[in-house]
Amino acid sequence: MLFNTKSVAQKRADFRKALTSGKTLQFPGAFSPLVAMLIEQLGFDGVYISGAVLSNDLGLPDVGMTTLTEVSQRGRAISRVTALPAIIDVDTGFGEPMSCARTVQEMEELGLAGCHFEDQINPKRCGHLDNKGLVDSSSMVKKIKAAADAKRDKNFLIIARTDARASEGLEQAIDRAKAYVDAGAEMIFPEALQDEGEFEKFRKAIKVPLLANMTEFGKSKLLPLKTLNSLGYNLVIYPVTTLRLAMKAVEDGLKEIKTKGTQEELLDQMQHRKRLYEILHYEDYNQFDQSIFNFKV
Repeated sequence: MLFNTKSVAQKRADFRKALTSGKTLQFPGAFSPLVAMLIEQLGFDGVYISGAVLSNDLGLPDVGMTTLTEVSQRGRAISRVTALPAIIDVDTGFGEPMSCARTVQEMEELGLAGCHFEDQINPKRCGHLDNKGLVDSSSMVKKIKAAADAKRDKNFLIIARTDARASEGLEQAIDRAKAYVDAGAEMIFPEALQDEGEFEKFRKAIKVPLLANMTEFGKSKLLPLKTLNSLGYNLVIYPVTTLRLAMKAVEDGLKEIKTKGTQEELLDQMQHRKRLYEILHYEDYNQFDQSIFNFKV
């Protein structure tokens, strides 16, 4: 009821197994626990928690201004409500190697199934913007090794993201990815690949599972699930999609209210209260206290 019935250990073990299924797993982004519940009920494979979305939801740009506490606690709130595995974006790890080690242990304790570190310098920026600065490969290797050594659950997934494609080229991005795998990364997230051919080259060069980022309005072509599956990608994220959908609807609705003074004509565009209660399993709470749900919608 308040928590899902699947243990964190089982979620992680099931996730590990699913990564070897030959199927590309779909992880839409969740900007709130409620969205995570909907993602599960609609039959997706997992939940992605975007650092950019967490920053934006706090009214901040995605430049590394969030703290470990803010990110980890929001990650816990989102991951706890679903039986699906949730992976989280921890930016550059909130510091140097020792901080990366602590970050992994915090995420483990709070119920996440994995996290990804990126090789940008601070202040970082969205992976699909120009002029990103990178740490040298050896510095990132130290972070990944520290993170891998710090984890206590063997099924917690250490993911390394490289942003090198934009500034150093595809081959250097592949070289970095190989070094990160040698350091302990169990999945690689190649950011901002430009076309299907680059996705294919990365797959041929890297032996561990790969993550594809299908974010809108970025540098990567939006490849359909069938294509990503044929290319051999193990997981695809849609990090900001739900936030963008929601914000567009909210903005349009607010304009309507400001212009017309009423939301009457927007009702058919809204999720009905009854559907919201279905997602929340509102009636199930009656088993706990019959005074909570004693009405009809």
